[in-house]
This record gives sequence, C-alpha cells and structure tokens, in this order.
Amino acid sequence: MTSIGTAASVGSSDGPQAGRLARWGIVSRRVRATRDEEFAAFVAAAAPRLRRTAYLMCRDWHLAQDLTQITFTKMYASWGRIWRTANLEAYSRRVLMNAVFDQKQRRSDSEIVRAQLPESPEPAPNTDLHVTLMTALATLPVRDQAIVVLRHWEDQSVDTVAEILGVSASVVKMQNTRALSRIRALLGEDFVRS
Repeated sequence: MTSIGTAASVGSSDGPQAGRLARWGIVSRRVRATRDEEFAAFVAAAAPRLRRTAYLMCRDWHLAQDLTQITFTKMYASWGRIWRTANLEAYSRRVLMNAVFDQKQRRSDSEIVRAQLPESPEPAPNTDLHVTLMTALATLPVRDQAIVVLRHWEDQSVDTVAEILGVSASVVKMQNTRALSRIRALLGEDFVRS
C-alpha cells in the first residue's frame, strides 16, 4: 500500500507542473501563430517593393524573385528577434542588398572568359526609355547600382541608403554623383536634356 500511496503523491505533484507546461505550450503556440501571421502580413506588403528593387539590381525577374525569397527566408530565421524591435523596411532592404551582393560575387565565377570583348551594340533609335536606363544602370559597379536604385528609384534619403549599405553618408553622396555622371556620359547630353 505504501507504494501505491507514494505513486499517488508523486502523480499529484506532477499535476500542477504538468498543467503549467500545458499552459506554457498553448501560450507558446499562440505567440508563434501571431508572429507567423505578422510575418505573412509583412511579406504580402513588402514583396512587390523588394522584388522591384531586386529586379532593378539584376534585370531578371526570375532572379529577382529568388533574391526576394532569400531575403524573406533569412528574415524569417531571425523573425523572433526582429519582429517588434527593428525597422523592418530598412532591415529587409539591407538583407536584400546583401543577397544581391552575394549573388553578384557568385555569378562572377560562372562568367565566360573570351579572348576579345564583344562589340557593344548601338542602342536602336526607338529604344524604350526603360530599356535604355536599365542598360546604362547595368554598366555601373554593383554598389553604385545599389546607391542609384535606392536613392532615385526607391527615393530613400542619403542617410537611409548609408545605413542600408553600411557606409557613411559622404560615400553615398560621392558614389551617387560619380554614378550619375557615368550614366549621363553613356546616355549623352541630348538624352539628358530631353
């Protein structure tokens, strides 16, 4: 009888602790569900903007979609830490730019080396403005592309671009000026005036 009485007393002491564990599990699932709902809402709101920015950086919609998904995957991995404390728009831009820079570094390993450079075709006189600007943007180094895209397409401030790219504001101003003058030189003075 003592063994039964001992088992009963042990079972009764586990009861309140088991109840606390069950309540903790329920609360934990609710918090996770709330976090997942907020992440899904963030993804729905931010996906078009991030995809457009990625496209402006790589000029390929499929790659832009992949880069956007990489951004969301990395953000979801740290969502528990950032969902209430970080500026999610700036954080997502920074993660996207890091993904673009990583992709550009990987892609350079797969480029084909040729003995002679191909002739650069002259743009057709009826080239659409968008295509012409994208071609000119593609000639810039990747960091300059990022600065031009964030400053002029996304209309971000110099300080915001500097924070996203992890450089000083003076670097953003200097590289922006140089990048715009390279684009102007490529497009010609007649294009800039019209």
